[in-house]
Amino acid sequence: MGSSPAPCSVLICFFIGFCTLCRCSATDDGAKQTALLSVNASEAAARKMPKNLFGVFFEEINHAGAGGLWAELVQNRGFEAGGQSIPSNIYPWTIIGDESSLNVSTDLSSCFERNKVALRMEVLCDSKGNNATFSSLVMQNIEQGKTYKVVFYVRSFEPVHVVVSLTDSGGSKTLSTASITADNASKWTKVEALLEAKGTDHNSRLQLTTTRKGVIWFDQVSLMPLDTYKRHGFRMDLFKMVADLKPGFLRFPGGCFVEGSWLRNAVRWKETIGPWEERPGHFGDVWNYWTDDGLGHYEFLQVTLYAFLQLTLLAEDLGAMPIWVFNNGISHNDEVNTSNILPFVQEILDGIEFTRGDPDSRWGSVRAAMGHPEPFKLTHVAVGNEDCGKPNYRGNYLKFYNAIRRAYPDINIISNCDGSTLPLDHPADLYEYHTYPDANGMFSEAHHFDFSSRSGPKAFVSEYAVHGDNSGQGTLLGALAEAGFLIGLEWNSDVVAMASYAPLFLNENDKTWVTDAIIFNSYQLYGIPSYWMQYFFIESNGATLLNSTLQANSSTSLIASAITWQNTEDNKDYLRVKVVNFGPDNVNLKISIDGLEVNSKQPSGSTKTVLTSDNVTAGNSFDEPTKVCHFIRTVQNVTLCFFLVIEFLAL
Repeated sequence: MGSSPAPCSVLICFFIGFCTLCRCSATDDGAKQTALLSVNASEAAARKMPKNLFGVFFEEINHAGAGGLWAELVQNRGFEAGGQSIPSNIYPWTIIGDESSLNVSTDLSSCFERNKVALRMEVLCDSKGNNATFSSLVMQNIEQGKTYKVVFYVRSFEPVHVVVSLTDSGGSKTLSTASITADNASKWTKVEALLEAKGTDHNSRLQLTTTRKGVIWFDQVSLMPLDTYKRHGFRMDLFKMVADLKPGFLRFPGGCFVEGSWLRNAVRWKETIGPWEERPGHFGDVWNYWTDDGLGHYEFLQVTLYAFLQLTLLAEDLGAMPIWVFNNGISHNDEVNTSNILPFVQEILDGIEFTRGDPDSRWGSVRAAMGHPEPFKLTHVAVGNEDCGKPNYRGNYLKFYNAIRRAYPDINIISNCDGSTLPLDHPADLYEYHTYPDANGMFSEAHHFDFSSRSGPKAFVSEYAVHGDNSGQGTLLGALAEAGFLIGLEWNSDVVAMASYAPLFLNENDKTWVTDAIIFNSYQLYGIPSYWMQYFFIESNGATLLNSTLQANSSTSLIASAITWQNTEDNKDYLRVKVVNFGPDNVNLKISIDGLEVNSKQPSGSTKTVLTSDNVTAGNSFDEPTKVCHFIRTVQNVTLCFFLVIEFLAL
């Protein structure tokens, strides 16, 4: 059968900034530097890049999940922030009004076996006022017209009458209210109510009020908006920011969060699955805050899963391949000797069975009971995080490696040890590489893998970002350097399998680690320049890397790549040229494209996409969320040989 010619659209992507001190255009002959980019578009000179080359890495850091992506509005919903001993830490819950009329304490009377701590509220006398009020400082956004679901468990030997309210931050304005009554709650009773907001407040609070004398126990208080992504519990706007990057994979849940400063506070996946009321939560002592683990292993898998399930759901919702990072018996300050590591190994084997086991298997049945009988597609696991130099890492690693390889021979196992310059001394399918240099160092790392061995394990650049250079919360300069680095990874995608920026999220109320791709508060968000930079690499996953040669008269600050891919939405073939000028001069660049079949593919249109600002130190903010952002221009009359000026940035 014959076929009609397929048009080819040429997309030219430039990482530049327009300097107010010079007026440059495509016809400007004043460029001090000249360069020629020769692109060979023939299939014979090209190679496929990995389909999951660029993805995202989620870590519970900066309240990224708890108080961020996970849309739960109540902090410390089970009153266990002090652990399972009493008295427990109940912050941010507090008494509102006359404290002399109310005694609040914690005891171990809860009906949940893994969460025995409950809150005991004793009202000392009847009152017509609101002096018997207990409140959680939600510090989250309540919007007029939206509906919120409140759930909690209550017990009392007397009839219960509780008013549940959403108020403004000062408690003076009621946004929504509901009355809860229970004539017989001598045993723990679950109550639910829907609250429709009649007003908006970005720092609201939840109040539980009673005017009747007596003792009431509360446990597992939850407040969730109904408009989460697919009702899976993910904050819609934050989820969309990640989904728009079309990540090829999701690495979760850490990072140092996996290790813990001490093993007693490390992530244990079995404590993050099942009904949320049964999850004990834990204190993340590396980043110094409590998490209820509502975003657990299951949730990560679904989008892929965070509390093990939530993060898996996260990957599934994103259409991303899940990469589970698990603790290998090592924290920042203590570790398990290899001779005692087998219980940890079995826990991970159980976790893999939970993720991808048959629904009638022991742990697969737990997943099925949570609403996901179909196995998740888990093909990659990482043994620890940044633990290569620890005394027991290699011994522990081999125990995990051998056990997983025997039980699941198709799973790719990732080592923490860097194999980019010297070969590994242990078996692995991939090795991790982390880098956080300044901008100059990042740009120079474009060539880091040029001389890496082409045999053996491939590289997983699981954490990269520019730090230093007063990078603050993200600058154009940092994004330019990172773009150059990623072009280098495209060149070396025969040995580099995957890469992800780190960290992904920063809650404006917890700036433990900067710089981060997406910054948010209770109702706003924006991407830093490094976030928008990643847009230029969305189509690189599974694309064809073309052979290209860059010739410049003196500059080593220019870097470029060329790819082709087919858009499944319009069935058109696209050719994209990406160019970064990291130097101090304008460059007059000639781009020549050879190798297209004359009768089958001719340019049918072209665009120029630019990441730009008036200064390399510029960044974005809540007031100017797209000050540094990519924009697209149509380029007229582009042939297979054309000229453009690549402008320099004002330092």
